[in-house]
Amino acid sequence: MQFIKDINWNFLGLRKIAFTLSGVLILAGIVSLIVHGGPRYGVDFTGGRVLEVSFGNRVPDIGELRDILTSKGFGKIEVQSITDKPWVLFRVPMELDEKYPDFSEILLETFRNNFSEADGYKIEVLSNEKVGPKVGAELRSKATWAVLFALIAMLLYITIRFQFRFGVASVIALFHDAFITIGIFSLLNREITLSIVAALLTIVGYSINDSIVVSDRIRENMAKLRRLNFFDIVNKSLNQVFARTIITSFTTLIVVLCLLLFGGKVIYDFALALFIGILVGTYSSVYIVSPIVVQWEKWFPKKVGGRRR
Repeated sequence: MQFIKDINWNFLGLRKIAFTLSGVLILAGIVSLIVHGGPRYGVDFTGGRVLEVSFGNRVPDIGELRDILTSKGFGKIEVQSITDKPWVLFRVPMELDEKYPDFSEILLETFRNNFSEADGYKIEVLSNEKVGPKVGAELRSKATWAVLFALIAMLLYITIRFQFRFGVASVIALFHDAFITIGIFSLLNREITLSIVAALLTIVGYSINDSIVVSDRIRENMAKLRRLNFFDIVNKSLNQVFARTIITSFTTLIVVLCLLLFGGKVIYDFALALFIGILVGTYSSVYIVSPIVVQWEKWFPKKVGGRRR
């Protein structure tokens, strides 16, 4: 069943507005990153302390733990439950770890004042590991290279599968999607953690899928509709794949929205990054990839049947 069919919209007619919107989002992200001194990295990248604490046979409510820490001025500590175990993971930022000589004791004292043994709690530290800034910097470097290698692999694949111009346009769109996601995180003052890097790689894979669908339809129509100029071929191709793109993105966004609303604080940032990335990725496959390919054709027109298109 097709919910959207027989449309004939001039997608490329809005390309200047789309480029302006993208430019504003990218510029806002750049300004925010400059103001904040770069992305706000989490403990994984900046270093700090990771504590694994057992509460005995009972696990307190994670929200209650966060409220207790916030009331003590420790709101920056990340709190994460461990599935099927009465343990809780605490990620303490470097600034707090350096400020207090033995932060683990402060943490234990805080919890013992709120959770007594009479209520079934037995609080003890199972592991206490310090993550140095050198390790954090190494993780940051590896995460950056992981994203870059993914983009290069995408460029090579699309160049081989289609044409070099489609590969360049798709990789520009991927940079566009990733940077806008990071920029919005900076505007919201959210941390960049390993889970966000995983979300960015997921966004890259999702976005390239849309770009491949659009590129494939353009390539098919270039062979079928030789009498049309390239601008009209691209516009027609976008109209043909629009229903598929919208339905796929909409169903994916429903799942991500459920994670945002009901997934809890632990995966909130991951779900938020996916939500932003899917929205921007769907938009970029139509309004970034296609206009760039059209502009490339204007600069370097292909010959068709012995004449330029």
